[in-house]
Amino acid sequence: VQLQASGGGLVQAGGSLRLSCAVSGVAFGNYLVAWFRQAPGKEREFVSAISRSGSDTLYADSVKGRFTISRDNAKNTVYLQMNTLKPEDAAVYYCAARWGVDDTLVLRTRYSYNVWGQGTQVTVSS
Repeated sequence: VQLQASGGGLVQAGGSLRLSCAVSGVAFGNYLVAWFRQAPGKEREFVSAISRSGSDTLYADSVKGRFTISRDNAKNTVYLQMNTLKPEDAAVYYCAARWGVDDTLVLRTRYSYNVWGQGTQVTVSS
């Protein structure tokens, strides 16, 4: 199983980025996927998750209304559209996956996920 995160970069505060997480080596439609982020000196924190069907999503309060998670099961890819970025959103963003027991399961704890990508850096200038 491999997760490849991409799309990070440098953006001004108020700008937008779209992250992608390409999943290979598994039946993608059976896996729920989440995004986490980790800033220097801080714990890795939950950002958003999407169920294996895409019917259910979950967001951290800090990104609700600004970030949107989606998935394209035909392309084995999950996206994180990030709008109105703030300096505090700067971090390394990781995607993670785990097998989902049903179409609606979404989880926010990092220890629920057993497959992780390598991370992509997001930098937000003020």
